[in-house]
This record gives sequence, structure tokens and C-alpha cells, in this order.
Amino acid sequence: MHGDEAKTALVTGGRRGIGRGIALALAEAGFDIALLDVARDADAEAALAEIAARGRRSLFVAGDIADIASHAAVAETIWRALGPLTCLVNNAGVSVLNRGDLLEVTPESYDRCLDINLRGSFFLTQTIAKRMLADPAPAWHRSIVNITSVSAEVVSISRGEYCISKAGAAMMTKLFAVRLAETGIGVYEVRPGIIRTDMTKVSEGRLDQLIQDGISPIKRWGEAADVAKTVVTAAEGHLPFAVGQALLVDGGLTIRTL
Repeated sequence: MHGDEAKTALVTGGRRGIGRGIALALAEAGFDIALLDVARDADAEAALAEIAARGRRSLFVAGDIADIASHAAVAETIWRALGPLTCLVNNAGVSVLNRGDLLEVTPESYDRCLDINLRGSFFLTQTIAKRMLADPAPAWHRSIVNITSVSAEVVSISRGEYCISKAGAAMMTKLFAVRLAETGIGVYEVRPGIIRTDMTKVSEGRLDQLIQDGISPIKRWGEAADVAKTVVTAAEGHLPFAVGQALLVDGGLTIRTL
């Protein structure tokens, strides 16, 4: 299906890592895919090729989610090229500039985390939701899925600004979920745990040891595909009575045990 009959998803930060895994899983499920990311590099080209290999249309939009003045143009580009969006996945995110003492967090690192991980996603969601509501409701389920982190709840004092940004994104999910519930647009939070990505590679040795020592009941790294399957479940409308809940993909890491 194409045009107005197609299921269409926008995945921010979709050229690699968790975002790429989500984009490919959604393409496999029959979605045409728009990727919003900072650079159309080799990773972006590979992601687009893999989407095409799954028989779906794709679009790459170069942009910085923190640039909220660009959001309306991003939406217009997607609607013109692929048709109305039925799913927004707010995945783009950054970690801290330097891990270290909470008492030494800089305004630059704090602002960067909050501008990309929270402020940018908030205003992009606002833009996309308004545009969705201006269209006739399609046959497909419409959804907004926010990728947060166990750091929305679990304290990590060496990267406090990241934790704050993810806790804010968790509340953002609930706010939009309540606002949009009666419109038929489902809003969900997917909260990954220790997932193997470029962002976690810097702590690979320490995390390997934590997993081996039993930090989570499932003693392995999570993969992008684990997160992607959960996103597809929400995007496909298989959680029709769930409103703003956090869907944990953490191997049981946040379950308290005695």
C-alpha cells in the first residue's frame, strides 16, 4: 500500500543503533519510513537500503531535532513525500558530554541533553500531533512512541543531566497520552535497559561485569531488535487499552529482588 493508504512512521535518530533497529522492524511490519537524523552518511544510506530491501518506501530528512523552528518543514516534507504519518518514534538522543561528579555538571552538557532528549522531542510531538489531528483518521492505528531509558527511574550520578532528560520524557509521554487518548492516537513510552549500541560501547567492560554479576535476571545484553519488537507492538495497535504506560525492555533490571 502506498500514499494515503500506507502506514507511515517517522523515526528520529534512525540511521543507527536502536533507531535503525526500530526503523527496520517497522518496515518489516509494512510501514513506509522517514528517518530524521543529523547527517546522511554511510550509516544512513545503509539504513535506507535495508528499508528498500523490505519493499517499503523511505525518506531521509537531514536535521537537528533541537532546532524546533524546523519541525513544521520536516512534517511538510514527510507528508508530501510519503503521505500522512501514522506513527512517530521519538528515539533521537544524546548522552552527557563528560561523565563525572554531579557537582561538576556543566550548563553546556545539561542544555545539550535537555534540548535534544526532551525539548526537541516535546515540540516535534506537538507539531506532529497537530498535523495528525488535521487529517481524517486512517484505517490504521496512530501512535507516538517515546524511547526513554531505565535512567528515567534509576539514578546514575555520573550522568545526571541524561537521567533528568529521560525522566522528563517519561512525564511527557503521560501528558500527551492523556491529551490524545480520546482522539485515537496512542502514546507510549518504551524504556530500554542495557542495550548494545554505540552509546553504551564506552562502558562495555563495566556493563559486561554488571550483567555477569546478575544486575538483571536475563543475563545478556539487550539488542536493538528487543526494543524494536516492543515499538512495533505499540505502533500496530496491539495495546489498545494502554495509555501512557512505560513498556520496560530491560531484562528485569528494574525489578527489586531480595
